[in-house]
Amino acid sequence: MDLAAEWTEHEQGDRSAVEAVAEREFAALVARQSRTMLRVACSLLRNVHDAEDAVQEAFLKLYRTGGWRRMENERAFLARTVWRVALDRLKAASSAEDVSGIEVAARGESPEEWAAGGDERELLRQMIDALPEDLRRPLVLSAIEEMTSGEVAAVMGIPEGTVRTRVMRAKAELKKRFVAMKEVRR
Repeated sequence: MDLAAEWTEHEQGDRSAVEAVAEREFAALVARQSRTMLRVACSLLRNVHDAEDAVQEAFLKLYRTGGWRRMENERAFLARTVWRVALDRLKAASSAEDVSGIEVAARGESPEEWAAGGDERELLRQMIDALPEDLRRPLVLSAIEEMTSGEVAAVMGIPEGTVRTRVMRAKAELKKRFVAMKEVRR
C-alpha cells in the first residue's frame, strides 16, 4: 500500500469516528429537548400531530445545517427554531385552508358549563386558549414552559419588556375572567 492510500484510509477512519460522535451527541440532544420543543410547538399549533411534524422538521433542519453545533443557550435556541418552523406551518395552513375549517377555541362547552362541573384546571386551560394570541403565546412559554422573559423574547423575536407586559396583561385578564366565572357559579 502506498503512503497516499494509507493516509486516505486513516483520514476516512478519523472522519467516520467524528461523525459517529456527532450522531451520538445529536441523538442525546434530541432525547434531552424533544419534549420541550413539542410543548412549544403545541402551544402555537394546538395540534399534537402538527407539533410533532414541526419538531421533526426543526431537528432535521438543525442536523442538516449543523446549526445545533453553534448553540449558546440550547433551550432558547431550540425553542426559537421550532417556534419559527411552527409559525411557518401555521401561516401555510391558514393560507391553504378555508376559514370554516379552522377550529375555534371558544367552541364546545362554555366556561360556565366547565365551572359548574367543578373542573377549574380545565376551565383555566380553556380560558388560556381563549386569550388573544399576542397574550396567550408569551404566557404559555413563560408560565407553562417555564422560560425566562429573555428566552421568550428570543423565541418570539420581540423585546423582553414586551414579553413581561404581555404576560402581566394575560395574567390580569385570566384573573378577571376566573373571578367572573366564580361569581357565576354562586
